[in-house]
Amino acid sequence: MKNLQKIICSFIIVGLISACSTVPFTGRKQLSLIDDSGLREQASLAYKEFLNSAETTVITGTSDANEVQRVGQRISRAITTYFNENGMGDQYNFNWEFALVKDENINAWCMPGGKVAIFTGILPVTKNEAGLAAVMGHEIAHAIAKHSAERASQMVLAQGGGAVVGVASSGQSQMTQAVLNQLYGIGGQLALLNYSRKQESEADRMGLIFMAMAGYNPNEAAAFWTRMMDAKEGSATPPEFLSSHPSDARRISNIQKLIPEAMKYYQAR
Repeated sequence: MKNLQKIICSFIIVGLISACSTVPFTGRKQLSLIDDSGLREQASLAYKEFLNSAETTVITGTSDANEVQRVGQRISRAITTYFNENGMGDQYNFNWEFALVKDENINAWCMPGGKVAIFTGILPVTKNEAGLAAVMGHEIAHAIAKHSAERASQMVLAQGGGAVVGVASSGQSQMTQAVLNQLYGIGGQLALLNYSRKQESEADRMGLIFMAMAGYNPNEAAAFWTRMMDAKEGSATPPEFLSSHPSDARRISNIQKLIPEAMKYYQAR
């Protein structure tokens, strides 16, 4: 019996090791039991449902809406060009979409496959195009780093234990749809995906690079997060150890340390 258990454990370990992928730019190894392409398909459907919901008002044709489109296209073009030039275009060939949504909440998100929503409530904090690029670069980084698939893989591992080996190749659309529903709280207004602090910091780093690639000065990211910290003054913000997000002060400090790396990709327009 003990030998059988060892054999089973060996198969599980091998399966988990083979179910790892590498995050671009950071080189971090991540668990990859859920196929990101399946999440992309489901995200595309969920995004359409969200935009067409009676509870959602999509703003078009205004200067703010045009700015969202302009910044999104500049960042997505820069990312696509970089990955194509480095032989990784097939992995990140997203069907990008950007929407400005009327909502006073200070919020923005990007679903798998490049489905981006910016809430009007965050625009007074972004303040300018570079500030918006800092937000969009960060949110897009979550999608490029496949953080949704990683979180889904962690959920499956926690729920299914050793039975998860081989899930990545199962191609079960019902499962990926259920996982996406859990991750994003689909139904009415989408909830912001709750990433880990490690993923948030990784998105900060990659987001700086993406905005720099698109011709936006990475220094504006620190300025944006300083304004975000000021905007939250007096609010009931949980201590950092109770939150999946780094504290604003820690985030700003980390971003300032990462700016020199991002500046290597920066070409002012």
